[in-house]
Parts: sequence; structure tokens; C-alpha cells
Amino acid sequence: MPSPPTHRVVIIGGGFGGLKAAVKLRRPSVEVTLIDKRNFHLFQPLLYQVATGQLSPANIAAPLRSVLRRRRNCRVWLGDVVEIDVKSRVVRLRDGAEAPYDTLIVAAGSRHSYFGRDDWEALAPGLKTIEDATEMRHRVLDAFERAERTIDPSERKALLTFVIVGAGPTGVELAGALSEVAWHTLKHDFRSINPSEAQILLVEAGPKPLEIYPEPLIEAAQRDLARLHVTLRTNTRVTQIEPEWVTLDAGGTIEQVHAHTVLWAAGVQASPLGKQLAAATGVETDRAGRVPVQPDLTIAGHPEIIVIGDLANCAGENGKPLPGLAPVAMQQGEYAARLIDNRLEGHQTAPFRYRDWGSMAVIGRGSAIGLLRRWQVKGFIAWLTWLFIHLMSIMQFQNRVLVLIQWGSSYLFRSRSARLITGESQDQRPTQGGTP
Repeated sequence: MPSPPTHRVVIIGGGFGGLKAAVKLRRPSVEVTLIDKRNFHLFQPLLYQVATGQLSPANIAAPLRSVLRRRRNCRVWLGDVVEIDVKSRVVRLRDGAEAPYDTLIVAAGSRHSYFGRDDWEALAPGLKTIEDATEMRHRVLDAFERAERTIDPSERKALLTFVIVGAGPTGVELAGALSEVAWHTLKHDFRSINPSEAQILLVEAGPKPLEIYPEPLIEAAQRDLARLHVTLRTNTRVTQIEPEWVTLDAGGTIEQVHAHTVLWAAGVQASPLGKQLAAATGVETDRAGRVPVQPDLTIAGHPEIIVIGDLANCAGENGKPLPGLAPVAMQQGEYAARLIDNRLEGHQTAPFRYRDWGSMAVIGRGSAIGLLRRWQVKGFIAWLTWLFIHLMSIMQFQNRVLVLIQWGSSYLFRSRSARLITGESQDQRPTQGGTP
């Protein structure tokens, strides 16, 4: 009996959704090609811990080839996708390589959005990649080092002022971790400054932080932020960012904050690949650059193209687009694999339905909030739950062990072993006519 013909599946993106689809596509007659610009899967929810020195980058990254080594029908290509030829059903890479497909899964993810002010990116790094996290770590730790040497009180205050833009989960988690760094980790490390004099300003354009949560949990988060000496400024927009200044607009009241370090956690924008794909398939992206998809996650008129994760505008049960969260992407990746299997067997697949098990945000040491189905949790129990969920979600066993050890050390001794300043400090970078 002849073997079934090979069905070629190309997956763009090795994030939560793309990798889940690759793992679930086990059928021998399916040939999977996973393409990513990086050779590793990144556990993005813990990037803020890399940015604040609690974890090393390798703790939250797993090589794609290692994860997929037992999937004999799957190969990994390291490359940058520059074109999706919808008519020819071919994915083209920057180096000229081509990957033909019968089914295409696009899970290219997203980047942070500066709402039309892309010039701010160099002044206020976001948090989406390992490079973002290490750059953020560099700026935070370098600010303390420079404050230690300056004799100008005004300059010292500016160096110890940290502005975080955006009070969603990332901004709140970053603010809480930064407070731990200033008040505990660096407490005895300096001679000329007291790190606890650092001012952490968390700026939110909306009326409250963590707006996706119920009011009791938001109030608990606000109390915890105050306990951690984080100054929360709601109903406040950032109108200008300069090398040493941030301009704020609080309902018409303009304020200039003298700060050397600005960290961005305010918004996301889908991968530019989304607009190219939309133009090729005759659909329009939404304001965030996401591609509208059918109930089965395919593009209208193109059942061979499945879009998942942050790149997909997929309506939930309430009619609103599903959020760009790891659980959404993972469930969509699993659904995409099931859809392909069912098609090859000649079966129908019910529309995608997201099962929302809840969401959580950690505020600081021993403190978190969570909405788990019908239950609201907060405080130490929520924090332990958050630790367990994130630990079990990390891809490889050895990474879980390393993270558990570092978390245990951090909790017992308030230490952060990965607080390394990599790259060059601003005052060490060569200037014209100087010594390189």
C-alpha cells in the first residue's frame, strides 16, 4: 500500500503558538519547517526578571532544535522571512532560501508600540526580546553606578529617578522588581548613595492600573505598589521623552520630570509581516497591525493560511479580540495542529474557542493578584500560585531547576545574581577625538 503524500507545513515564528503547533504535528506524513530569526524559544513573561537581574537570559530560553529534536518530521530553519508568496505558496527568506508550503501557520508575534513616536525607542527601551531585557538591565544598573560618582545633588536625583510608562502587568511587575533592587538587593553595595532614595514613577494614561482585573484586585495592587514605594500616576500621558527629561500631561497640567532612565511598557504592535500578509490576501489589519481571521483561525478566502498568537485578530466570546497572552497563543497553536490533522483525515473541525483559565500579575516579593476562573486571589497565596504556574510553563526541565534555585536564593537572601552590566556605559563610549 503506497504511503500517503507528504503534506508540507511551514510555521513562521518559534514563540508560544508556533512551537506548540510544531510539537503537536506528529503525523509522519506531515513535514514541518519551523522558521525563526532566533534559534531559541523565549519565555517572555519572565523577561522583566532578566531586566532587573534576578534571572539570566539562558534561564528563560530554550534552543528550538533541542525542544524539537524528537520530532523527526520537523526541521528548524534559522532565517528572516521577507515575503510570503500567496499565489505560489512559498515563503522567501532574506538570504534567498525558499520554503514551499501546503499549509502555512503564521505566528510572527509582536513588538512594543510607541504610538507613532518611534523616535522614543532609543530613549525608552521596551521589553520583548532578550536584547531589550539586557539593555534595560544595563540602563538601570548603570544609573546607580553613575549616581555613586556624581557630586551634583540634582544630577544624582535624576539618575535615581526611574520612569516606567504603562501600568499593565509588565509595567507593574517591572516597577515592583525595580523597587526590590533599590530597597534590598543594592542596599549595602554603595558608599556615596543610598539606593533606596530611588524614585520609581509608574505612569498610566488610563484611570487605573491593571484595568483588566476586578476593582478589589486593582485596589490590592495599588496598596502593594505604595508599600513598595512606587509612585503611581494615573490619567497621565507622556507627551515627550528627551535624553534627560520626560514631559507628562495630567489632564492639562504639564510637568517635566528630570530622569535619566525611562522604561517602556505601554503597548504592543503586531509584526510588520502582518501588513504584508494582509495586503497579499486582500484583508485589512486593525490599528495594532493584527490580521483578521475566521473562526477556524484562517484568513478569509485562504484556508491554507492560519494566523495565530499576537498577529491574529481573533474574536472571543464577548466579540472583542483575544488578548496577546501566552495561553491564547498556545491554545491556538494546538488548535492549528488539530485543524491540519482533521483536514488530512477528512474530518470537520469546530471553530476555535479559547478557554480562559485566568490571568495573574506579580506585584513584588510575596505579593500578586490573580483572576482564576471565578476566583479572585491576592497576596502570598496568589504569589505562590504565580510561581508554580510560571515554573511549570518554562520549556525545558533543566531551566525549571535553574529558575527554582535562583528564585529560592532570591527569596531567602534578597539577592540577584545576574545583575551584570553588559556593553558600554554612556560615559565610557568613545567620543570624537577620544581614545577608543
